[in-house]
Amino acid sequence: MLEIFNKWYRRYLFEEESVLLLVLLAVAVLLLMTMGDILAPILAAIVLAYLMQGMATRLQRRGLPQAVGVSIAYLIFIGCFFGITLGLLPLVWRQLLGLAQEAPRMLEQGRHLLAVLPARYPEVFSHQEINQLVALAQAEMGGMGQKLVTSSLATIPSILTVLVYMILIPILVFFFLKDRELILGWLAGFLPSERPLLRRIWSEMDNQVANYARGKVLEILIVGAVSFVCFLLLDLNYAALLALLVGLSVIIPYLGAALVTFPVLVVGYFQWGFANEFYYLALVYFIIQALDGNVLVPLLFSEAVNLHPVAIILAVLFFGGIWGMWGVFFAIPLATLIKAIINAWPTRVDEPISNNLE
Repeated sequence: MLEIFNKWYRRYLFEEESVLLLVLLAVAVLLLMTMGDILAPILAAIVLAYLMQGMATRLQRRGLPQAVGVSIAYLIFIGCFFGITLGLLPLVWRQLLGLAQEAPRMLEQGRHLLAVLPARYPEVFSHQEINQLVALAQAEMGGMGQKLVTSSLATIPSILTVLVYMILIPILVFFFLKDRELILGWLAGFLPSERPLLRRIWSEMDNQVANYARGKVLEILIVGAVSFVCFLLLDLNYAALLALLVGLSVIIPYLGAALVTFPVLVVGYFQWGFANEFYYLALVYFIIQALDGNVLVPLLFSEAVNLHPVAIILAVLFFGGIWGMWGVFFAIPLATLIKAIINAWPTRVDEPISNNLE
């Protein structure tokens, strides 16, 4: 066993930079798993500053001074940040509470709908099974409503914390944008002066992660806004809440659209039944999904991420488990980073390292 470990060590960790990279990866994962909540405002500010840096860079390429480009990008960020936190989120929360209050009526209507199944399909459904299913759904819905009320009351003492975050994150984003080169230079001072492996990985990943993250944010905003306008025109209940779900569903490849289809169609059914409005809603929703997948995604993401669907799903589960929503959002770039590290990792043997992410 010791000889096997020695051969593995001599093959993959024979360079000092390889050991350093392994340590950095382990420390990063450990920090996210143990201190993710504490570091949340800093991590959020870093991600947001990273997203806005592209806009500042484009403005500088058009001839504007660096200070002007950073200022314009920061002002746009401030407008979006406070517009979402003060405008959209309270509206979504009110609609969520309204949906929780409306749930018992929906369950009763659903029970009447299911009551006809035993008569039509007695070999498949029984009255006892339908009653048990409805009772289980009522219990779950009652628990969800209680949790919503309890959480809304429990958040009252933490309003001060939310206000601190609303002040702290914009300040951090400003300094991360303004002093980006200074901060990166300070961090680079802790690394070896000769670091070809890290430079190669960073060069390969910088554009991919930046393009993916900014494209994904634009996709969320476009899909969410179009869905909200369409739902309003159709006079659908809880339009803001459902549009937010549709927008956020693009974060999770393959699964997001399928998961959010159910609440959209369920709300539409309980509002209109199988009337013409319900079919209009289904048609509009599937048109939005088709345009997103076949038009918007190719336009926003010029470079396709060459990852197997299984690798993408595993990345979403793993990084979402250790980093929450940010992990889900950056699951594909992080999986691409792991793929780049595997490809760039030095080895003493001539044959290439097998890449399990492709």
